[in-house]
Amino acid sequence: MVLANISVVGCGHWGKNLVRNFYELGVLHSISDNNLNTAETISKQYSIPSLSWKNILENTSIEGVVVASPAPYHYDLARAALESGKDVYIEKPITLQNDHAEILCDLAKEKNRILMVGHLLQYHPAFIEAKNLVEQGKLGKIHYIYSNRLSFGKVRREENVLWSFAPHDVSMILALAGGEVPNYVDATGSAQTHDEIEDFSIVHMRFANGVVAHINVSWIHPFKEQKLVIIGDKGMAVFDDQKDWSEKLMLYPHLINREHDMPELLKADGIAVALEPGEPLRMECQHFVNCIKTRENPRTDGAEGLRVLDVLNKAEQSMKEKL
Repeated sequence: MVLANISVVGCGHWGKNLVRNFYELGVLHSISDNNLNTAETISKQYSIPSLSWKNILENTSIEGVVVASPAPYHYDLARAALESGKDVYIEKPITLQNDHAEILCDLAKEKNRILMVGHLLQYHPAFIEAKNLVEQGKLGKIHYIYSNRLSFGKVRREENVLWSFAPHDVSMILALAGGEVPNYVDATGSAQTHDEIEDFSIVHMRFANGVVAHINVSWIHPFKEQKLVIIGDKGMAVFDDQKDWSEKLMLYPHLINREHDMPELLKADGIAVALEPGEPLRMECQHFVNCIKTRENPRTDGAEGLRVLDVLNKAEQSMKEKL
């Protein structure tokens, strides 16, 4: 059996990056896109066939399907692929409705198929190392996590900034907070460039283990910022994706001393954490290929995707109630 024959469905703004990576990994079998001009261009560029969705489902040599279509189509495409016996990688979010995500998870289990969700930053070397710091106890008890994902453009019209930006941040925070969903989610937002589509949003979360977190996302911010901060009582870590690799992950061994009535804050110099540079998308795509080969459960499997979706839907409901 071939290691992995993969077909990418949806070759637009983000899908073309997935096409490139699976091609460079040597596992791209074919592509499919409703825009025939796009499909023809990609097909010629990589010298691979452009197939209809029906042909992909019927082709038994295709082992994995990558769903990179707009989010409203994720459920129908992923369900059909799983039912036809394919392993499936879905770009974020897994679906738009919790019950649809639950169906996909159950179907993948029933069919013994891989179901993976494209939460890209879980595969970033800096985040992997930050998570290791937390799991190794280097930061002590985690008190607070926040993530800023800010930029000036691109404005979307098919989804608001919460659904476009925040899935990555929710995924990282859930992983750092122990993998469970928060017991409290509150969100605010505002639509400035469109009557109904929010351009910025702030999400607050609180977990049963005492961790508190917030996410700030915007596409009408004066400068770009992609920063995750983890605050513990024995140390603090900052993952700043705008920095060079030598400074992307900084460890601050600050201490919060609670031995006295008044907590004492002890400051220390920051330490750059050594990282092996790597393209997160390439690592994510390689992970999907490895899972097809070994049948191991993906790091960002369907269940993880469902937990992220649950937070997004709660945040969306909270935000809409305030408008």
